Amino acid sequence: MRLRYSATTHVGHKRKVNEDTILALPDQQIFVVSDGMGGHARGDYASQTVVEAVAMLDPDLAPAQLMPALRDALARAHEVIHAEAEAHSATIGATVVAFLVAQGHFAAFWAGDSRLYRLQNDQIDLLTTDHSVVASYVMAGQMSWDEAEQHPESNAITRAVGVGDVLELDKIRGALVTGDRFLICSDGLTKYATFNMLKRILGKEPIETVAETLLNVALTGGGQDNISIIVIDVL
Repeated sequence: MRLRYSATTHVGHKRKVNEDTILALPDQQIFVVSDGMGGHARGDYASQTVVEAVAMLDPDLAPAQLMPALRDALARAHEVIHAEAEAHSATIGATVVAFLVAQGHFAAFWAGDSRLYRLQNDQIDLLTTDHSVVASYVMAGQMSWDEAEQHPESNAITRAVGVGDVLELDKIRGALVTGDRFLICSDGLTKYATFNMLKRILGKEPIETVAETLLNVALTGGGQDNISIIVIDVL
C-alpha cells in the first residue's frame, strides 16, 4: 500500500528548547515521534538518540525483519541513554511511538504518553495506552482521556526509553484499510485537542495542511509544551 504523510514539530510558546524529535522514512514506511522528558536533564539528547537509532536501520531489511530490528534499535537507544544518565547521576529519558507499515499491516511500539490514533470510517480510536499516572484513572473508569490531559499529574509518566534497567515497550499491530488515517503525536498536541477536535480536523483536512492545522490548535490553545505531529494516509 502507498502512504502519504505530513509532519511538523514546534518548540511551542513557553519552552526554550524543542525536546521533541520526529522521523519520517517513507521509503521504509517507518515513522517516529519521541518526546524528551520535560524537566529532566538533556531531554533533547534523549529523543534524538531514539530517533537516530531508528534512522540507522538497514534500508534493505526484509519486511519480516522490520519489527525485531525496530525493537532492537529502541533497545540500543535505551542502553545509550541509560548509560549517559548513570554517568551524570541524572534522570534522562524520552517517550516513543515507532510506527511501521509492511505487507498490508501496521505495527507500533510505544513507551510513555506520546500517542497513536487511527481515523477509520469517520471513527477515531486511540490505539496506544499512555504509560502515565493518570492512565490508571482512565482505565478504572474514573475519567476520560480528555479529562486526564487536564489533571495536575498529567505529565507524570511511568515508562520511558532510557529510564530503568530494562526497556518496557508495548506493541500493537493490525490490518491496514485503504482510507485509514493515522496520527502520531506528543502530548504537546493532546493537551489542547480533544477527541472530537481531532476527529473533525483529521476528517476534513487534506494531507498537505492537516499537520499545520493541528499544530495551530496547540499553539492557539497555549503552546506550553513542545508539539510534534505526523499524519499518515493509507492509499
